[in-house]
Formats: sequence, C-alpha cells, structure tokens
Amino acid sequence: MSEALHWQKSSYSGGNVETSCLEIATTSTALHLRESDEPATLLSPTPTALNALLTALKGQFKV
Repeated sequence: MSEALHWQKSSYSGGNVETSCLEIATTSTALHLRESDEPATLLSPTPTALNALLTALKGQFKV
C-alpha cells in the first residue's frame, strides 16, 4: 500500500481555493510537486534538483 500524500500550498498562494499554485507533499522516500489546477500531474524531483529549482527561482524573483 502506498503512503497517502498530504499536500501543502505555499503561504504565498493567498489561501484562495481558486488560486493556482505549486503544492508539495513528502513521503518517507520522495518529494512530490503538483500544480493545483493540474492535480493529476505529479513531479518527483530529487532533493538536489528541487534545491537547484528553488535557488534559481529565488535569484529570479529576489524572494
């Protein structure tokens, strides 16, 4: 049996149910990402790849 995923939205999403945003879930062995308006499409990046993405985004948007 697979683990149930508990999805978390970014605090920057505004909390509106209709707001499209990136959601993340973790299991004991993986990270999972999805776009809230396409919940059936999942990405499971390695921690290194996710770190590279977040680093690039922080540099792009000066977060």
